Amino acid sequence: MHVLAVVYDLHIPGCQSLKERRSVLRPLLSDLARRFGVSAAETGHTDLWQRAEVGMAVVSGQPGQCRSLADDVDRFIWSIPEIEVVGSSSHWLNTEE
Repeated sequence: MHVLAVVYDLHIPGCQSLKERRSVLRPLLSDLARRFGVSAAETGHTDLWQRAEVGMAVVSGQPGQCRSLADDVDRFIWSIPEIEVVGSSSHWLNTEE
């Protein structure tokens, strides 16, 4: 089993309240789960209006399949006009014994 976790540091410049921020993040998180079948959640910067940290995880039997799906998610997140990606980091979980 191979697990790839990706954390995105996001800037949401149009938000003037936490409510507006949630209105951008909630559809993003549900789209990631629905379109790509990955687990995704808000993982940081929960008290800032224009910043967010989103984490997602991919689990597969093949590392190439994890990377391919993570690349698709990456392209999707970068394509959202309301969001600027400040940075991202990938982390592999080794489950081989």
